[in-house]
Amino acid sequence: MAAVSESLKGRHFTKVATWSSDELRTALDLADELKELQRRREEHRLLPGRTLGMIFQKPSTRTRVSFEVGIAQLGGTGLYLAASDLQLGRGETLRDTATVLSRYLDALMIRTFAQDDVEELARHASIPVINGLTDSAHPCQALADVMTIRERLGRLEGARVAYLGDGNNVCASLMVACAKLDLPFVAATPPGYEPADEVVRIAREAGGQVDVVGDPREAAAGADVLYTDVWTSMGQEDERERRLRDLTGYGIDEGLVRLAGENAIVLHCLPAHYGEEITEGVLYGPQSAVWDQAENRLHSQKALMALVIE
Repeated sequence: MAAVSESLKGRHFTKVATWSSDELRTALDLADELKELQRRREEHRLLPGRTLGMIFQKPSTRTRVSFEVGIAQLGGTGLYLAASDLQLGRGETLRDTATVLSRYLDALMIRTFAQDDVEELARHASIPVINGLTDSAHPCQALADVMTIRERLGRLEGARVAYLGDGNNVCASLMVACAKLDLPFVAATPPGYEPADEVVRIAREAGGQVDVVGDPREAAAGADVLYTDVWTSMGQEDERERRLRDLTGYGIDEGLVRLAGENAIVLHCLPAHYGEEITEGVLYGPQSAVWDQAENRLHSQKALMALVIE
């Protein structure tokens, strides 16, 4: 395989906005190459002997398994660190935690609630910090999303992405990734669920064609990609009934898919709630790319680790 670029060694990946379009494309190209090597069962031990620490304050299926398997396939070791088992749970500061873990590990991934916690770790760590998810950003998911779009459509530039539902962390990171990679992006949300103004501003300043509308049918018409996410995320359980009422009509069903482009694909970052944000028929239908998307978390994160870990 081609030599891995040295230009990103030591870099953090706390949010999409901190990487240039060329840097994102470098990660996507390497992800494609690593996926093909894995398909052929060819070893690609780019990180022999390296150790990735993985701090979790939220439960996880895809993030934990994809990172743990990914670092192993690259020749390294993944160490699961439940936040409650660390001294963080007893009041040790993020600064002290970052300083100590930097002496033990080669990189740190964290899945937590507050984006500020990720940024604080990154400020004080001397090793790369990767954001596995926060309440306001999900950059690793966005990287897998655009990898899947390019893989399935054969292009990125000009592919129109329609996101429907809650303008949450997934929406925010995908919007900025699309802006940097020349994909027009439209979010259809009910009042009060729009993506943050700051995120829209960042995406537009990056050159993105970004629209926020209220009508899901308007967003879906002619789209190349239909995307949705759960309506009630972790930590929002007490809002569930209100969210179900407010977001009714913003799910992806067979009728909405028919409004999209003829070769449109459907994406969902999972887990899915059938009959809410998506129907079971669409999730398992011929235009669904959801399972490729889930698999691509593995390959895109392997590329990310190979690029940033010394």
